[in-house]
Order: sequence, then structure tokens, then C-alpha cells
Amino acid sequence: MTLFEPVLAALDAANVRFVVVGGVAVVLHGHPRMTADLDLVVDLAAESAGRAISALVTLGMEPRLPVDPQAFADPEVRRGWIVQRSLTVFTMLDPNEPLLEVDLFAEPPLPFEELWGQATIVQLGGQAVRIASIDHLITMKQAAGRPQDLADVAALEALRG
Repeated sequence: MTLFEPVLAALDAANVRFVVVGGVAVVLHGHPRMTADLDLVVDLAAESAGRAISALVTLGMEPRLPVDPQAFADPEVRRGWIVQRSLTVFTMLDPNEPLLEVDLFAEPPLPFEELWGQATIVQLGGQAVRIASIDHLITMKQAAGRPQDLADVAALEALRG
């Protein structure tokens, strides 16, 4: 998890509201497994999304797509990417650290305020981090339906039970 701590700290320092989802959230809930990226749902209000992108760019991260990363903050541009490119997540990569990849959801899989309000707060590297609740993770993983997601659902249900 130490690989992701600078990203989380930079977002927090930029006053970005975000919730960790995906494999990292599963791990932080207590199920050990490998994960290759950090999946985040950020507050997509233009100003907040812009601060998120600026924080990642300041860390040296670049978009996977050949676009101006700040365009992600524009709701109309983002909507065009969703419709025209079937964009689900906007990926930012660190060209100097091939293992560091951050996926920002182009639209929240669940209403952001609901994710934010029901998130579990954990300490990671001395920082309070919001992770999606087990119930929300199960909902998102069931919707994705890939084999790893279904395995995560079983593990999360065991943790919940």
C-alpha cells in the first residue's frame, strides 16, 4: 500500500473528496489479495475534479489517453469520452514508476454522496482514508461480474458475516 500513500496524501492535501474502491478497498477491509491499481471515485464537481488532476500531475503522473489531463474536469468533455470512447475510468500513470496506476471513475458507479457518507474510514500511512463500505463494494463488484470481482464478493460477504 505504500506505493499509493503519496497519491492519497496529495489528494487529501488538495482538499479532494474521494473514496477508494476496487481491489485496494477490498484489501483495506481485510482480505489480502494482489491488486495492480488504485481505483478512486472522486467528487466530479469541476473544481474538485480539477484539483484531483492537478494533484496527480504534480506527482508526475500522466494520462493514458493522449489528452490534456485537465479536460477530465470538464463534465461535457468527460461525457463525450464516456459516449464516444466507452470510457469507464480515466487512467493516470507514473512514467517513472510502472507499478503506479490510478483509475478515476468517469462517472460514479453509485451516487458519490452515498459512497462518501457511508464510507469506512481507515488509517493508511498515518492518514485517514475513506474506503467504500463493504455493502457498496459488493454492489460494485457484482455489477462488474468478472471472476476476480466475484471472488472479491465472496470474500467481502465472509468479512461482513
